[in-house]
Amino acid sequence: MKKYKLKNLDCASCASKIEDGLTKLDEVKFVNVNFVNSTMTIDTDNLEKVKTKIREIEPEVELEANGKEKTLISSGELAENRWTIIKAASGLILIVLGMVFEDYLHNTPFHFLEYLVFGTAYLITGWKVLASAGKNIVRGQVFNENFLMAVATLGAFAIDQMPEAGAVMLFYVVGELFQDIALNRSRKSIKSLLEIKQDYANLSVNGEITRVAPEFVNVGDTIIVKAGEKIPLDGVIIEGLSFVDTSALTGESVPRKVNEKDTVLSGMINQTGVLTIRVTKLFSESSVSKILELVENASSKKAETEKFITTFAKYYTPVVVIGALLLAILPPLLFSGQTFSDWIHRALVVLVISCPCALVISIPLGYFGGIGAASRRGILVKGSNFMDALTQVKIVVFDKTGTLTKGEFKVSEIVTSNGFSKEDILEFAAYAESSSNHPVAKSISEVYHQKIDNTRIKQVDEISGYGIRAVIDDKVVLAGNDKLLHKENIKHPVCEVEGTVVHISINSNYVGYIVISDALKDDAIEAIEKLKAKNIQTVMLTGDNKFVAAAFAKKLKIDKFFSQLLPEDKVKHIENLISENRGSKIAFVGDGINDAPVLTHADVGIAMGALGSDAAIETADVVLMTDAPSKVVEAINLAKWTRTIVWQNILFAMTVKLLFIVLGVIGIATMWEAVFGDMGVALIAVLNAMRILKDNN
Repeated sequence: MKKYKLKNLDCASCASKIEDGLTKLDEVKFVNVNFVNSTMTIDTDNLEKVKTKIREIEPEVELEANGKEKTLISSGELAENRWTIIKAASGLILIVLGMVFEDYLHNTPFHFLEYLVFGTAYLITGWKVLASAGKNIVRGQVFNENFLMAVATLGAFAIDQMPEAGAVMLFYVVGELFQDIALNRSRKSIKSLLEIKQDYANLSVNGEITRVAPEFVNVGDTIIVKAGEKIPLDGVIIEGLSFVDTSALTGESVPRKVNEKDTVLSGMINQTGVLTIRVTKLFSESSVSKILELVENASSKKAETEKFITTFAKYYTPVVVIGALLLAILPPLLFSGQTFSDWIHRALVVLVISCPCALVISIPLGYFGGIGAASRRGILVKGSNFMDALTQVKIVVFDKTGTLTKGEFKVSEIVTSNGFSKEDILEFAAYAESSSNHPVAKSISEVYHQKIDNTRIKQVDEISGYGIRAVIDDKVVLAGNDKLLHKENIKHPVCEVEGTVVHISINSNYVGYIVISDALKDDAIEAIEKLKAKNIQTVMLTGDNKFVAAAFAKKLKIDKFFSQLLPEDKVKHIENLISENRGSKIAFVGDGINDAPVLTHADVGIAMGALGSDAAIETADVVLMTDAPSKVVEAINLAKWTRTIVWQNILFAMTVKLLFIVLGVIGIATMWEAVFGDMGVALIAVLNAMRILKDNN
């Protein structure tokens, strides 16, 4: 799978045609053409055949390796715009002169001069449109905006409406110019959101510093990052103390303090001191590289609205052309007193209005803008289909530990039984949990300050969902939850204890328990309140016992909770919720590593606190680059705002076009109004789509 830049791709329908044409090639396994950022992602073994096919479909579009162009508007494109402005100005002068002297030219022996003036203005402004229409007809691609404009304006000449023909072509070209400028500005705005890559790395070798491209730095190399520079690659600080700006990755404006042994990610900005960093990932595997790839590829997963509009445009234009033809022919034949010139004029007006550019351009632009704006806030959405899905979420299911709670476990109490001391219980628990990476095990190790003598440990078996069985000093030690005690038929005086509890038994005798406390995240309660305000049901799934789960659910005011769940139990609960709530989208929010199976089963899988987590980025549909539950609400709000903008464009474009078609049919609208009905609507729709990037909803 490779990505290429498509130079001179200036038409949304052209992008759709290229994608459709390449899809039909046997040599192409996958292809996605992104009009918004002028790129093509393709999986093929025959690139030359792909290039040939693109030339057949759109001769002006050129394929080149992505990344060659540093800017979205190249100097060549700027020069072309200047030439367009010169052509438009020349055409305008000729049309104005022609209209001023129209009566004189029309009523003199030099009547041909009228054709010469308006014809010259028409060819200056519209030659490119005419040439494109002709080439497309030769290739069998008739129904497009160039064909519509060519037929409409040539028809106007045929019925002696020369000023209108010249003016319509002039305004069409000027409208396309403004539309291209607006679209390029939108592309630049989106691109600027993703400009988090550092162009160089200060590589340190034997005390000498060399500036190199990040792609040439290997794992284990040492780099120096000075104050004010972006961190180019993921790594661990081996020397230095500083504050880093993580806003490009997380959307959070508060700088984060970093010290030796702390992990830093590419895309962060070093604000104060000099940092010496040991690189832990190649650039292609770094956080910034994956984020850029994720956002840029998001357009390949299209929303149903986008798919519908693309299909709609294919059938809409031919239907309108056939309708315009019937409009030109039938009324004069069926009704007395009607002239062909009048109805041909009305049909030509309808043709100009009918172009679906506003929809084809603005809708993918709106979704891409929404995805770009979300990434700026530390919310990575993998496709516009997930944007749409977020707007339909009616139930949000949360994992508890590390999602709603901080996951910072600390031993808060040790309760003894059967004559054992606290020191004895802590020692056996620490030995039993010594090989585990679970946060609970780490919290016990932090309290037990002595070194573990591995010769005392004969055997350790992890019992998934229950705890650990270990043989220590020839004694069978169980360390786990209440279910483990019941499973092993060990009598114990207490089952329900507030907090996470590790019960300990030695040789089937209960000796006590250790209470490990966790705390809610600062914005967890606020996030649940905001979801409820949107009439979204909240559910919590946890492996903790019922007593602990109930206590947290009460604090959070969660609608439902399910406790003492194994990983497979969480999947079953998600499946049950989906089957019981058909028609409603269900989102699951988890840490993205332990909850991978559940994330894939939910309609929308949201990975929480996934800063630098490869597993989260691979598994989830939406990745939150901070561990704040409130980001879930923010993602839903942004998705709904994006969809609102998209539907505003759809309704606006369809309403205006329908109105002008009706006015054209009854003879009120002229070619002048028709141009606004086409290019004006497209320009307004593009500008409206750009609001997503600037709005603070």
